[in-house]
Amino acid sequence: MEVFPSLEDLRTWADRLEEIQERLAPYFERAEPRQRAMAYIRGLVSITERKNGWQLAELAGEATPDGMQRLLNTAKWDADQVRDDLQQYILTHLADPEAVLVVDETGFVKKGTRVGGRGRVAGSTARRRRVGRCAITGGR
Repeated sequence: MEVFPSLEDLRTWADRLEEIQERLAPYFERAEPRQRAMAYIRGLVSITERKNGWQLAELAGEATPDGMQRLLNTAKWDADQVRDDLQQYILTHLADPEAVLVVDETGFVKKGTRVGGRGRVAGSTARRRRVGRCAITGGR
């Protein structure tokens, strides 16, 4: 069973982005968030290994992740409708009847005291609050 989509799958998904953009356009009040959302989605279906704010911003030609963060945190758009419409699109066009979605939220304990941008994590594996980070991973 493949854990990651193949390059062929990614190319097929990328070819369909124009259709997705037309579907999602009504949910954004302004053009800038709509364009940035599409850049974000293009980054998610790209072959880049890491898909965090910095990498997605760089793929979109932006110098910093500020715009991507603004899209996710403060821009005016109907996130619930976008989620529902994308979910329907994926189920209709990309679903595999034998696929199984696996999502794992895992906390990683960090031992150092100098880990920028990380907060305290409390978890059963740590038994106390330590500096750490959380990762959510998925596979099919």
